[in-house]
Amino acid sequence: MFRFLLKSIVIAFGIGIILILPLLFANTQHLPSTPSHKTTRVSTLRRTTKRPQPTKDREAEILFQETEFYRTIIDNNLFRPLGWSPARPKEPFRLIGTCIPTDGKTPPQAIIQATQGNTTYIVATGDPLSNGATITNIQSKQVTLEKSGHQRTLKLGTTTWLK
Repeated sequence: MFRFLLKSIVIAFGIGIILILPLLFANTQHLPSTPSHKTTRVSTLRRTTKRPQPTKDREAEILFQETEFYRTIIDNNLFRPLGWSPARPKEPFRLIGTCIPTDGKTPPQAIIQATQGNTTYIVATGDPLSNGATITNIQSKQVTLEKSGHQRTLKLGTTTWLK
């Protein structure tokens, strides 16, 4: 009973904060105060003053600050269970084995299996894979892949084949 009451209070407090935050940080223009008992005639011509326009760097900085402010709220959602973490992305390829020849005539080769589907590749250094990655290095029990300037290393793990 006490936990349910505590959860309800925390959720209500969180929703209240989320609803109040935009009001606190909104740009509000204050209306002019009501005229006093002395009235004076105000000219209908207004002076036009040029306000300096923000530069592109300043606009980018303002946009960054606004998005980073809300990023905390998005990342730490109140309605997710405690201890929640996003699922790890699944590796697109799995290293099955490597073949390192003892003579210098044959290039090293690796056997790589795609985790999506049932495709197996026998590749050498410089060969492309289906997702655009390229094999850059083959060593004993590990292969290095490169895609869009990012390198990933696949290592031959201890996989239990029979379950």
